[in-house]
Amino acid sequence: MSSTDLSAHPFTAFSFSVELTVDGGAPFCNAAFAECDGLELNQEVKTIREGGNNGVQVRLAGATTYGTLTLKRGLTGSYDLWDWFEQSISDTSVRADAAVVLLAPDQSERVRWVLHGCLPMKLKAPPLNAKDGMVAVEELQVAYQSLKLDSSGASGA
Repeated sequence: MSSTDLSAHPFTAFSFSVELTVDGGAPFCNAAFAECDGLELNQEVKTIREGGNNGVQVRLAGATTYGTLTLKRGLTGSYDLWDWFEQSISDTSVRADAAVVLLAPDQSERVRWVLHGCLPMKLKAPPLNAKDGMVAVEELQVAYQSLKLDSSGASGA
């Protein structure tokens, strides 16, 4: 399939992976996430009115802000997220980098979002209810300092 064909069809959002690394080390998170949300950036726009010219507004680019990454996964015997949160409490300089990778049906990489300066801001244990019988799902919210789109590893599959 050519790159023209690849761009003509929207990607599916159900197959993705999340890689979290602290201080450039090996990925410390070894579980799949069921949900990932908050890959966003916003640019403030400054409006300047020109004196004597009431029909024109000048728009200037302002500061860029980033969203909050929210990850949800089933609770397992791996407490890596809890360990990272504890580490960030005891050493406030600890930051992580993350990559959210959208995968094709054959598990090849379609697109990669790279987040730098990640700091855990909320880690929520699953609600417990004996009547429910649902999977225990934990939730992590992460603040990040920058977000880049890296399509260099994207395959044409």
